[in-house]
Amino acid sequence: MGSHRRLASPGFDRGANAALCVMSAAAAALGVTPATAAPQDDTRAKVDRLYEEAEKATEAYNKADERADALREQVGRAQDRIARQQEHINSKRDVLGSLAGAQYRSGGLDPSLALLLSDDPEDYLDKAAALARITAHQAGELKELQDAMRELAQERAEATGKLVELEKSRKAVAGHKRTVERKLAEARRLLNTLTASDRAAYDRASRSGRMDLPDLGGVGPASGRAAAAVAAAQSALGRPYIWGANGPSGFDCSGLIQWSYAQAGVSLPRTSQGQRYAGRQVPLSEARPGDVVTYRSDASHVGMYMGNGQVIHAPYPGAPVRYDPVGMIPGATVTRV
Repeated sequence: MGSHRRLASPGFDRGANAALCVMSAAAAALGVTPATAAPQDDTRAKVDRLYEEAEKATEAYNKADERADALREQVGRAQDRIARQQEHINSKRDVLGSLAGAQYRSGGLDPSLALLLSDDPEDYLDKAAALARITAHQAGELKELQDAMRELAQERAEATGKLVELEKSRKAVAGHKRTVERKLAEARRLLNTLTASDRAAYDRASRSGRMDLPDLGGVGPASGRAAAAVAAAQSALGRPYIWGANGPSGFDCSGLIQWSYAQAGVSLPRTSQGQRYAGRQVPLSEARPGDVVTYRSDASHVGMYMGNGQVIHAPYPGAPVRYDPVGMIPGATVTRV
């Protein structure tokens, strides 16, 4: 998701600045305070801020959702282990029951009395040896049962903790979702107040890049997987921005990068923050096609460098996956996967 700092339109040059200064001076001489910004400029700034805030909430949503998915898998595995352990315990109990029955049948009498009453002392000694073996085996089975029951209790406690954590993560997902939806709705409301020409100017302004970028040259991708990710990202051009989506029919900013690299057989984190550290960071002057480019200090927006000073990214609602200047937002960080 992208919300970019809007730069002055190309037509607003030094001559316009000079005219504004003259107007301001004249207004000051007359004791009049000039308006510092047209109403539509203020609206655009508010929309920018809302998009940026919604983007941060979207990445928080993605992170919480990713955590919830991981917890669901952990709880599922824990429940499987608990079921197997319970079967093991039940089997041990059956064995102990059989051994206890054999012991009762073989050793119901006091050993000295049984020897005294036995018609065949040699037969008694054989039975006594067998009983001793049964008792030793029973003790071993009992210890195994106790160990298994302790392990089962620990597994159940851990599973309970995971379930509690999962519920918290679900609530976080829902909270971030409400935040995103609220901010996007407010941004749409503000955009609808703009005239058609102002709205078109707003959309054009998002393509305004910085002019002080280094010469990035025309080098190719750093690896075969980067080349495959570039091809995947290009195939997504024109698809809609859908917050919380990671393809193939729509994307948010980090979803596009994750999906593109997945087509190259590379698993990347779901969030733009995770993607910033998914490889080796390189200077912007050394960027090559396929490199991941994150923006802002919190890495709340991400795109893919395509060469010639351009990135492909999913900008914001209403703006499809497209090319934009790599300098569309200051403070780019480049990561080579």
